[in-house]
Amino acid sequence: MKISIRRSRRAATAVALGAALALTATACGDDGSGAGGDKGAEGSGKGKIVFWDNNGGVRTDIWKEIIADFEKANPDIKVEYVGIAATEYQSKVDTALQGGGLPDVGGVGAAMLAGFAAQGALEPLDERLAGSSLDGKLNKDMVESLKAAGGGDDKLYSIPTSANNGVLYYRTDLFKKAGLEEPTTWERFYEAADKLTNQGKNEFGYTIRGGTGSIAQALDAMYGQSGITSFWNSSGEKTTVNDPKNVAALEKYAALYKKVTPAADLNNDFTKMVAQWDSGTIGMLNHNLGSYQDHVKALGVDKFRGIPQPTGPGGKRVQVSNPVDGLGLFKSGKNKEAAWKFIEFATSKAENSKFNETAGQVPANTDAAGDAWISKAEPTKLAADALSDGSTTIVQLPYYLPDWNTISKADNEPNFQKVLLGKMSAKEFLDALAEQLNSAQAEWDQQNG
Repeated sequence: MKISIRRSRRAATAVALGAALALTATACGDDGSGAGGDKGAEGSGKGKIVFWDNNGGVRTDIWKEIIADFEKANPDIKVEYVGIAATEYQSKVDTALQGGGLPDVGGVGAAMLAGFAAQGALEPLDERLAGSSLDGKLNKDMVESLKAAGGGDDKLYSIPTSANNGVLYYRTDLFKKAGLEEPTTWERFYEAADKLTNQGKNEFGYTIRGGTGSIAQALDAMYGQSGITSFWNSSGEKTTVNDPKNVAALEKYAALYKKVTPAADLNNDFTKMVAQWDSGTIGMLNHNLGSYQDHVKALGVDKFRGIPQPTGPGGKRVQVSNPVDGLGLFKSGKNKEAAWKFIEFATSKAENSKFNETAGQVPANTDAAGDAWISKAEPTKLAADALSDGSTTIVQLPYYLPDWNTISKADNEPNFQKVLLGKMSAKEFLDALAEQLNSAQAEWDQQNG
């Protein structure tokens, strides 16, 4: 059996089990391997550190609260917060890798982990974790999923802070008024999308993500409808993204654009999409647990629900994985001891619970995972049931490929927009995507034996 098969299956198991288990209880200097060979230093454990938030604007307030708590507990350390939008984070880090100016610590989720690790930007954290107060306190499967995403050397480059899950949000008031059943199946989803649309009144059944981050959502809709349960074929050499069943599913999904969705969806990333749904008259929205609190603030708890993704024929639910988020220590940092203290503090029980309650996500700290707020957040509770009752299969995306983030974003988001506009067929789009993925997998296999 090939290494890629073992790692792919191992990662899939880690994410699926990690989500289920967690739900039922995320400096200045050059890169260590880049120009100048700057490997950083441990430092004095005091002074200033720089923290880059990989979801700036969305999570700024809660991170500033955690930083205030940290500085109160550690008065000899000051944290400079830099909020960077999720859509710009990878390019910001890549630029700093080439020209210098990386932070001491920053957000490093599974989707971008392999690319950063391959460039030697991150410090291995296994020994630090083993000798810290976090040892034995982090969800083992979230840790394992980040190890699996690291690119092949079985080292831990990011400490998990949270896990996420896909959610279908729908307006209960609009569904009740239209006499529609809850969109628990794809058949009901399409029926509701059509019936809730009245373009003359600016009313739409659905909002589709056409801007940054669109590929993962499209893949989720594809695999959810096709029922295909693996990203790779049995040999592990060819992707299933362009399987005829997935092509048919994407054709049906992309045909929703402008028919039952706003035209603005073509360029909407998740923040614009969520804001549009919260302030308008749109029946359904696919996102994840992270936007739950935004919907509560905008709509209250009586006008919407967040349920697991729709099921296909036979009542089986298939969905793609949502990456575990985490915090990484950049190798070029000059004050690694102080930066590690910040990571350790931010993922402690109280702070990790506080962060995830605000974010609406699943805590990585196992003590925090038992806090009362989780059972009060309905989408989280429903996701727990779906992941533990045998009705859901997770298709693990290949986060371990260093090229994954580039392939799934810059290389193909413009092409997906062409599909929405009818300028490229779903088959052409998926065949091109498959060719890139198969090439990246072959290169990864060669480099990893």
